[in-house]
Amino acid sequence: MEEQLYAAVISDALDTAGFREQALQYTIRPLLPETVVVGRAMPVLCLDVYEIPDEPYQQEIAAVDSLKQDDVLICSTNGSTRICFWGELLSTAAQARGARGAVIDGFIRDVRKIMQMRFSIFTTGISPVDSNGRGEVVAYNVPIECGGVMVNPGDIVFGDADGVVIIPQAVETEIIAAALEKVSGENRTRNALREGATLREVFDKYGIL
Repeated sequence: MEEQLYAAVISDALDTAGFREQALQYTIRPLLPETVVVGRAMPVLCLDVYEIPDEPYQQEIAAVDSLKQDDVLICSTNGSTRICFWGELLSTAAQARGARGAVIDGFIRDVRKIMQMRFSIFTTGISPVDSNGRGEVVAYNVPIECGGVMVNPGDIVFGDADGVVIIPQAVETEIIAAALEKVSGENRTRNALREGATLREVFDKYGIL
């Protein structure tokens, strides 16, 4: 799927089908510009806290340990700038369990080590601080809102340099088929433009821009 499709064409297919709010907010960016991630959503909800708990990290550990092959952990912190939820050790654990990557509506750390691992990460920012006493996972594998989009367990997460889109599981077959069809149309459009056709001629013929 990642070899044939890209976030923009999936977003277009979702728009056409009436799902016009499926792109996560623009501040959630790939750690590396060449990053592509595709997998099943495993949503996590992490909230600000203001005291150090007696037993920190409990739900965070459980969430990462619950990851399955081809999952993408997608975490909402409600845009917090206090919580540095993700780091190298969590990346190592997730990668070992077969997870495809992580999408974090919040900060991450240990970025040099994560980049060396080539683990696919999307994030709003980077900070060296620990999550202990700043944020706590309160639920996982439940519906969440992340980056302005409702995400359910099992939805398809697709992210690349343009951003992250969510394909609802209930319509994934039709959306993927429509996106592949548009890719074919874009290829025909591109070829015609390269051969010298005007943009108007090509748009009138293929209806793609």
